[in-house]
Amino acid sequence: MNIFSDYGRYYDLLYRDKPYREEAGYIHKLILTHVPAAHNLVELGCGSGIHAEYLARTGLEVTGVDLSEWMLDRAAARRAALSDDLAQRLRFTQGDVRTVRLGLQADAVISLFHVMSYQTENADLEAMFVTAREHLRLGGVFVFDVWYGPAVLTDRPVVRVKELEDEALRITRIATPILHPARNLVDVHYRILAQEKATGCCTETEEIHRMRYLFSPEIGLLASQAGLTIID
Repeated sequence: MNIFSDYGRYYDLLYRDKPYREEAGYIHKLILTHVPAAHNLVELGCGSGIHAEYLARTGLEVTGVDLSEWMLDRAAARRAALSDDLAQRLRFTQGDVRTVRLGLQADAVISLFHVMSYQTENADLEAMFVTAREHLRLGGVFVFDVWYGPAVLTDRPVVRVKELEDEALRITRIATPILHPARNLVDVHYRILAQEKATGCCTETEEIHRMRYLFSPEIGLLASQAGLTIID
């Protein structure tokens, strides 16, 4: 199953409480700390383009990459609603973060919201680090987040229920995790119950998202193998 194939329909509603603006501001400050004159970046796993939009608002040129057609459709719709000046600083394209080659180099490559943790095999992680390196100018920075191993093992994943609604839908999401400690993996089984307010029609969606949690030593090894140096 292609993750986010059905889940993606509810993505923006499920994460509408996520502080995208504040996160983008934090990432922008990180980039400028290390590349003060940064003017462009590549985002690996851009989703529906919300981080990309906020980063473009800082004046950066942003090229977002995602595998999901649905996510890219949402990103394109978001871009179309912006002013011409802002829209010109945004570009979205389909690609696999392990293999995509855009033919450009940027001051920064970023990957947010655990896109790295969706690379569950060593070869996947190695390939994504190489993708980042291939799109960085000399002196550029790769900024990413991961599901952090010590935190996962200290505060173990538990069943979580989230209820949300907008003018059209009422949604309940049940996330049931299964931990595989020998492989540093967690299978998160998502069950989403959605009701259309206008018709009362209900649908049920189920997907399993396999995610890997990472530790600092292996991140250091991955960086080294890709020709990158950890600075923070």
